[in-house]
Amino acid sequence: MELTSHIRRMARNNLWSNDRIYRAVQALQPGEFEAARTSFFPSLKETLNHILEVDIYYLDMIEEGGEGRKLFDRFVVFNDAAALAEAQAAFDRRLVACCDSLGESDLDRQVLSDRGKAGQIPERIGDLLAHLFIHQIHHRGQVHAMLSDTSVAPPQLDEFFLDCDLRFRGEEVARLGL
Repeated sequence: MELTSHIRRMARNNLWSNDRIYRAVQALQPGEFEAARTSFFPSLKETLNHILEVDIYYLDMIEEGGEGRKLFDRFVVFNDAAALAEAQAAFDRRLVACCDSLGESDLDRQVLSDRGKAGQIPERIGDLLAHLFIHQIHHRGQVHAMLSDTSVAPPQLDEFFLDCDLRFRGEEVARLGL
């Protein structure tokens, strides 16, 4: 398998995993989305907003949008789980399209990474994508754990890549066009 194929599958897994997480989050009882919890960020709302904010930041670097850290100043926190889910889904589809457009040589191409006081650091696109996916998985895991203490059971998130698991994700894969 070429690395671009893997990156494309990771982008699709990201869309699928976020869809599962947000379907659970949108089924929460009133007050559970913003309720204080034990984790790196103190609520589901703050964790999920952080994921989207950082996603936007990294994709801006990959697409060479030039916004850099200014994106953090302009990011508007979503207070509504449904609106945040919609924004994350739109981002995830944009990420899939970006990954689909990349060739093998693009993954080694360097782009500038705005690191504030540390300056503009050149980074490879493949490394930025790997970081974006790891960041997503890391914080989605925290959301998953926080959901364990709510009225909604956390969804299964490790049934994407293997063919033997297709029966568990077939409807979602079809609905999401994956």
